[in-house]
Amino acid sequence: MVPIDRLLAFAAMSLLVIVIPGPSVLFVIGRALAHGRRSALATVLGNVLGSYVLVVAVALGIGSLVERSVTVFLVVKLAGAAYLIFLGVQAFRHRKEMKVADLQRPSVPMRGELRTVVDGVLVGVTNPKGIVFFAAVLPQFVDHSAGDVPVQMLLLGLVPISIGLVTDTLWGLGAAAARGWFARSDRRLSLVGGAGGFAMIGLGVTVAATGRGD
Repeated sequence: MVPIDRLLAFAAMSLLVIVIPGPSVLFVIGRALAHGRRSALATVLGNVLGSYVLVVAVALGIGSLVERSVTVFLVVKLAGAAYLIFLGVQAFRHRKEMKVADLQRPSVPMRGELRTVVDGVLVGVTNPKGIVFFAAVLPQFVDHSAGDVPVQMLLLGLVPISIGLVTDTLWGLGAAAARGWFARSDRRLSLVGGAGGFAMIGLGVTVAATGRGD
């Protein structure tokens, strides 16, 4: 069992890191602007699932390998950056297909939602900020004398995941609301969709240019 003092300390550390917008937040905002609230929420779900995959990887000892190996870290980072740029280009290319009437549809095809969740998972797994945080910070809050180290990591990992779920959802809903304000004409909706695409492209370029910070 994770000691309460360590749990609270890790929660405070997680909050400090999460409140600073990183790739996941910016990706959610970009998706919200480009595709709306449902897409933003599906992206948030995918992001937290992808982030927890990182927690599991660290608990199994894989995460530390990625964080310590310059080559592996670079490959993962560039893969995530390339995928972000690809999604941004796609959003920009299809910006003129966005119509005000689309916002009034009662539902979105399940396949589209599932694909959006998968996109979020891929971005969450390749998020350099998440890789470094979980690989370098998470192990420091484990009580080795209490035993069951992997289990402690899995439990501790739920803390930033829960915080991120709440904060990312708020970011997504806020961005989607701003998009709705623009959606009084197809032209303005197209412009905001293009802005979302550019945001994702810019995020991809930023991730690619970001170093390890060590």
